[in-house]
Amino acid sequence: MNVIYILWLRQMKRYVRSKSRVFGSLAQPLLYLLVMGYGLGPVFQRATGSSYIQFIAPGLIAMTIQFTSVFPGIELIMDRQFGFLKETLVAPVPRILIIFGRILGGATVAFLQGLIFLAVCLIAGFRWHDFAALPVAFLFMALIGILFTAVGSAIGSAMNDFQGFQFVIGFFIMPIFFLSGAMFPLSNLPPVLTVLTRLDPLSYGVDGLRHSLNGVVQFGLATDVAVLVVVAALMLALSSYLFSKIQL
Repeated sequence: MNVIYILWLRQMKRYVRSKSRVFGSLAQPLLYLLVMGYGLGPVFQRATGSSYIQFIAPGLIAMTIQFTSVFPGIELIMDRQFGFLKETLVAPVPRILIIFGRILGGATVAFLQGLIFLAVCLIAGFRWHDFAALPVAFLFMALIGILFTAVGSAIGSAMNDFQGFQFVIGFFIMPIFFLSGAMFPLSNLPPVLTVLTRLDPLSYGVDGLRHSLNGVVQFGLATDVAVLVVVAALMLALSSYLFSKIQL
């Protein structure tokens, strides 16, 4: 457990020291919030009778957490190239504790970024419907962080270069976000898109956040939690396996 705490603390120190990372990961969702939230707001208002900012804010919070969560995968590659990972792997502790410590630290950082962006959304005009539902929203933020930190760690464990990681970000992480329903409702979609959105684990995270913050639900709270827990457990197992195969 000391190993998990040490690696978690190291991730926290990296987060505090990297101001560019803090603000950089907020830039893209902030752009979507301001440009699309206000630009498409009148159109969405006429079509649905509700505020577009209220609709997209939970999805953009999920986006902030998702994009922040993949950074530990990049850090894993950096640590391997600069030798820190070798020093960690030779320690007389199970590798599963090492990867769990890294994932816990990365998920905590992603959760904090999500809280910061939630505050930004409140400044922009977003309002949650029930203060008592905030703990449920925090649960979904934590689950999204754990899931995608495990995804990033699995990718980082399987790759040796940054170019390959960036390729995965563009062709895997971005489609997951755009198919999650963060930017558009998931009802009345073409059959192919309906299937893809149902297979997207982030769809259930966005739905859970939207339910807890707005009171609007697509799949059901129990389904959202169950899917995220199962997929997160599978990704934790996969990242642990791939991390255990890293050669010194």
